[in-house]
Amino acid sequence: MPTPADPGPPVARRAPTVAVVHGERREDGYAWLRAKDDPEVRAYLEAENAYTDRAMAPTAAFQGALYQEMLARIKEDDATVPVPFGGFSYYSRTEQGKQYPIYCRRAGSPEAPEQVTLDLNRLAEGHAFMALGAYRVTDDGRRLAYATDVTGFREYTLHVKDLATGELAPERIERVAAVAWAAEPDVLFYVTEDDAKRPHRLWRHRLGAPADELIYEETDPLFRLHVERSRSRSWLFATSASFTSTEVRCLPAADPGGAWRVILPREPDHEYDVDHGTGPGGDLFYIRTNGGGRRNFRLVTAPADDPRPSRWTERLPHRDDVMLEGVDVLAGHWVALERADGLLRLRVTRLADGASHHVAFPEPAYEVTPEGNAEFATTRYRFRYQSFVTPPSVFDEDLDTRARTLLKRTEVLGGFDPARYRTERLHATAPDGTRVPISLVRPTDAPRDGSGPLLLAGYGAYGIPYPVTFSSNRLSLLDRGVTVAIAHVRGGGELGKRWHDDGRMLAKRHTFTDFVACADFLVASGYAARARLAIEGGSAGGLLVGAVLNLRPDLCRAAVLRVPFVDVVNTMLDESLPLTIGEYEEWGNPKVRAEYDVLESYCPYTNLARGPYPAMLVRTSLNDSQVMYWEPAKYVAKLRTLKTDDAPLLLKVNLAAGHGGASGRYDALREAAFDYAFVLQALGLA
Repeated sequence: MPTPADPGPPVARRAPTVAVVHGERREDGYAWLRAKDDPEVRAYLEAENAYTDRAMAPTAAFQGALYQEMLARIKEDDATVPVPFGGFSYYSRTEQGKQYPIYCRRAGSPEAPEQVTLDLNRLAEGHAFMALGAYRVTDDGRRLAYATDVTGFREYTLHVKDLATGELAPERIERVAAVAWAAEPDVLFYVTEDDAKRPHRLWRHRLGAPADELIYEETDPLFRLHVERSRSRSWLFATSASFTSTEVRCLPAADPGGAWRVILPREPDHEYDVDHGTGPGGDLFYIRTNGGGRRNFRLVTAPADDPRPSRWTERLPHRDDVMLEGVDVLAGHWVALERADGLLRLRVTRLADGASHHVAFPEPAYEVTPEGNAEFATTRYRFRYQSFVTPPSVFDEDLDTRARTLLKRTEVLGGFDPARYRTERLHATAPDGTRVPISLVRPTDAPRDGSGPLLLAGYGAYGIPYPVTFSSNRLSLLDRGVTVAIAHVRGGGELGKRWHDDGRMLAKRHTFTDFVACADFLVASGYAARARLAIEGGSAGGLLVGAVLNLRPDLCRAAVLRVPFVDVVNTMLDESLPLTIGEYEEWGNPKVRAEYDVLESYCPYTNLARGPYPAMLVRTSLNDSQVMYWEPAKYVAKLRTLKTDDAPLLLKVNLAAGHGGASGRYDALREAAFDYAFVLQALGLA
């Protein structure tokens, strides 16, 4: 059969698949690549890898040097900050030469003997992939429920381990998506997935019982089910959620055999989540809600025994310019996670008197995330702070005195000096006049004369903000003079629900035109030369890059698309695939003509056209459950028949991983070195 090295189409010997949608004939000449178990498909993917390896062979030594450079910045023997919970301190650590973390705990004091609860390196023996899902310990600390995936398909198997004896219970439950222990240490609740990987059934399991009890089945295909325990340990919550609506059930954790009750019935365009705490009037549910058109959410409390809206007390009002992303409830305080102008801030409120203050952060662009706040009765709140130039730093904040303690800052070996780099927060103007934020880091001595190399990344989907995080790997770009920027385009969550709404469904094209505007602004402002600009995105960000390249193939010199969602129309037409039905509320339902027309107008695979394209590296994984491997494989195969230039077009397939690529930390470093070698070579910096 033809291979990627042949001058002709690599799959020319297969007849196209034909479908008629809304009276239109659609041909797909590469649909046969979906046959994962077909030996010819496997041979084709291996041939793609061989072609890519041949094309990248001249950079082999450079890849090795980049890998060693990145590895030399990492403290290979390291440990996380211990998290107190139930009389133990839990942490994980890494050992030199080992791919995976080792999970441990100590009883009482930091000087107590270490107990290894789970060694992923041992669990990974005989497997090319290993990922840990659930990790839940009983209230008495005796048992651990954990779930592992050994393929990358995000299909997790649940096990229960006796931490006193080290023995595994006979339970082995497949397709588990979420786990929560009851207050009784031999009862747990778990959620399983259907054939389309939609979490849909809630089960009650008693250790040693001959059968499990089905508690609830979510039958609406738009909704996914999740179960969790409140930080107070008093309540269990089972949440059914679509992209636009929520319904939460609750059960006292001390009554695992009791009946679950609905807190608020689902209704269109009402999302909410629930936590438990105390306050005036006793036990309260803290409800973050965007009902009534208050898109950015507000916070209310209600009596736990009667949470009807008529009993609500507003604690934090809705604001058009501030997104309430979440609320952490403690015994004496609650901490609101608020996002304003794209940046997260922490708002602390003391229950005793209602006094509030904000936790301040110093840099123009940064990321803050809660970190291991497992205990309810505490006045200390832990968070992780980082930026482009500040390595991940774990702090404890005393919520009464406001005293802040740095517990750990990730070490960057090899003489890292943050003063060598500067961060900036910029704004581009989209075609409709919208200001689009850009976060940027560059060497302090980088010229702004329009000659420099720049890597621009984007995502823009699901209302998820693109985080401004630190990467020691990124120093290999910065130290070669490359500016790195993030385009915070619409479709993400940087500026609240409105920002998401303006980049999804029928408004999706804003995501792509925003990104083009950011790239053009950076070139016009002297941060980059057009011929030295590279762009990248993964998953929905890969869709972004693919759509942008169809709109403006002249935009950049090189592009990296990781597990890209590029075959949008065909995937959204196939209801048997994971995610498809549930994501109608993000992308649109192609059975609806107006939504189909929008999907077809930007689908990267559908809109590939004859002409020149930049150098491109496209990554996928054979066991990806989020974006099936055949999407990027088909995209590359079709593009090869249309490109009129000689710029490289490479497909790299990880045959033993899933959506996130390699699971081992050393393997992931090698993938990063490969990608950086491609980008730096394309920009003339290899």
